[in-house]
Amino acid sequence: MKKEDKESVERYLKKIALIQSSGNAFFKFETPEERKENIAKAKKDIKYCVERYFPHYATAECAPFQIYWANKVLKDQGFTGFAKWGRGLAKSVWNNVIIPFWIWLNEGDNYFVLISVSEKRAVRLLEDIRAEFEANPQIIADFGEQKNLGSWNETLWVTKGGFIGQALGFGQSCRGLRVGAKRPKQYNIDDLETKQTIKNEKRQDEMVEYVEEELLPSMDGEAERLTISNNWFAPKMFVKTLSAKHPDWFVHEVKAYDKVTYEATWTSKYKPGYYKRKEQKMGISAAHAEYNHEPKLKGGKHFKSEYIQWKKPPRIDHYKVVSGHWDIAYAGNDTSDYNAVRVWGLKEKDFYLVDCFVKQTKMAPAVKWMCDFQKSLPNGVVVLWRAEAQFWNDEVKRTISEVQEEEGVTLNITLVQNKRKKYDKIIFELESRYQNGRIYYSEKLKSHADTEVGLQQLYGIEPGYSGKDDSPDADAEAIGFLSKHITATSSGSGQYQSGNYKPSNNVI
Repeated sequence: MKKEDKESVERYLKKIALIQSSGNAFFKFETPEERKENIAKAKKDIKYCVERYFPHYATAECAPFQIYWANKVLKDQGFTGFAKWGRGLAKSVWNNVIIPFWIWLNEGDNYFVLISVSEKRAVRLLEDIRAEFEANPQIIADFGEQKNLGSWNETLWVTKGGFIGQALGFGQSCRGLRVGAKRPKQYNIDDLETKQTIKNEKRQDEMVEYVEEELLPSMDGEAERLTISNNWFAPKMFVKTLSAKHPDWFVHEVKAYDKVTYEATWTSKYKPGYYKRKEQKMGISAAHAEYNHEPKLKGGKHFKSEYIQWKKPPRIDHYKVVSGHWDIAYAGNDTSDYNAVRVWGLKEKDFYLVDCFVKQTKMAPAVKWMCDFQKSLPNGVVVLWRAEAQFWNDEVKRTISEVQEEEGVTLNITLVQNKRKKYDKIIFELESRYQNGRIYYSEKLKSHADTEVGLQQLYGIEPGYSGKDDSPDADAEAIGFLSKHITATSSGSGQYQSGNYKPSNNVI
């Protein structure tokens, strides 16, 4: 036996052993009438179905989003949709095992086809449910032996109770698929796209064509369910193209956690602090991509990753001027704008990002951060705080007043008027300066989460962009302001020189 085949057999036997060890102790003393009632209950209640047949998967209580999705797929025999769930939310278990089984339990049969990036990968995914039918003690107790020795190939198998499982790799023809008179009733596409395929747009177009021209026509009956379970982790993916082409297909988006509070969506599985530790280990952009469908960008038309220069910054008292701009946001939830405070220093004709706060919080944490930054400055160093007047209201003033009193700090924030469009302002103030190497980031901020959020927003600035822009907007304001202090006699000595700047009387 080849090493690869031996490892495959050993892996499958381990799955069998796990399933058999789960036992059916809770239900083994049922009377025939109780068994009948409980089977009927499992047909109606997916949570109970999981507890009865899949206790080895039920290490955490079923999440509401999982229950919602299962019910939606079962109730609509023509269902087509995307399980856009973050990593770790059990997409494969639910779409390759639990839901296909539940459909079979309710409808009496199911011809389930699992498609993945290769046949080998598809076989490995499909063997999870094959092992259940072969060894699950509760399934056997309720419905009898299901393994059909004459039809138990790893790529195509048929149970005695009418479940058909088939594994296909991308590109394998779906045309003419049938077992006897039966045609596929349910497809799940799982992990068809990987970090390798997203680099090939031609391959993505082929995937879309495969679904539309090969897969969908191969279903022919009342039941024609299609689910697609794949992380949406990159800017361009076949699932995004497919979704855009078919706006009537259901997209069930579930983020793994709240970026503001770090509360897990699947609370019974992931405890407080879990995702915060993930961000610290992986980096915030990678975590947001894998768990919350926010692609990690590396640069676009205007701002590219190679423009970012990391450098040991000058001493804080060696800048000609230090200015911090606050882009104000009110709500503080994971769909709101960001409170972005970007502190920049000017030395000679170059601009240095000294520190920053970029979070989807309410205003108070941003104000406290500014107070803490100001308190950290050595004697004689002043930071000029600025904010756009259009966002100023009584609630902003009240928040600032309360935090300043608590912290014993007066920020002296200057209000500025700006009527330029954000996109125009960002391009005008930043693009040429990045291209000409005039902008530097403190090397101390390389692993700083808020800095990374700011970079992701910067990379997303494109014509017609729809992403967040609070951080680059604050940068444009701060750098535009500092540029007014560049004079022909600039010495970078640390002495404050006004240049052409006239202080505003509009100071809070």
